[in-house]
Amino acid sequence: MKKALILDLDNTIYPVSSIQGNLFGEIFNLIDVADHLTEQVKLDAKDELTRRPYHLVANKYNFGDALKDKGNDLLKEIAYELPMQPFDDYAQIRSSPLIKFLVTTGFTKLQWSKVKMLDIEQDFAEIHIVDPELSTQTKKDVFADILKRHHLSTSEVLVIGDDPESEIRAATELGIETFLYDPENKHPEASVTFKSFSLKEVLDVLY
Repeated sequence: MKKALILDLDNTIYPVSSIQGNLFGEIFNLIDVADHLTEQVKLDAKDELTRRPYHLVANKYNFGDALKDKGNDLLKEIAYELPMQPFDDYAQIRSSPLIKFLVTTGFTKLQWSKVKMLDIEQDFAEIHIVDPELSTQTKKDVFADILKRHHLSTSEVLVIGDDPESEIRAATELGIETFLYDPENKHPEASVTFKSFSLKEVLDVLY
């Protein structure tokens, strides 16, 4: 029986597409004027930035040190301060009596500002921001620490996220069951325990 849920933030609790114009405008401009990137790489990188942390996208698409550093300097100082709304079916997760933990990767100031604008801080027993600028800690490290400190077995926890290469992989490597929230079916071949277009179906798994 599950006792705890570990959730990702971006594209799991709210859609990044709802804020990307305001959030990524300056970063997109930097990418657009980068002469060493092809037009296709620019398009692919900007699309992926709505789903994955900046440092991973910068490395994957070979931004180079100068562009990567400019983006890092910009994003680590940003706080998002416009209204935000979670996915409608997040209400089902919020109402669950299970203990909940939020584990998200990104810049500390930015991720905390999203939490506050979404008004979800009170939903979680703990909130962990894995900031690659500040630590070498990974989501897998955080998951393992949560289990240890709260005396939870792997069978008592479900990890919910949207990225098969991030929180889903970390949980799988630890032997924790996973729920991939994939409303656009972007990952049809992903290896997960459960997968759905709707967060509501998490409750079907739990009860």
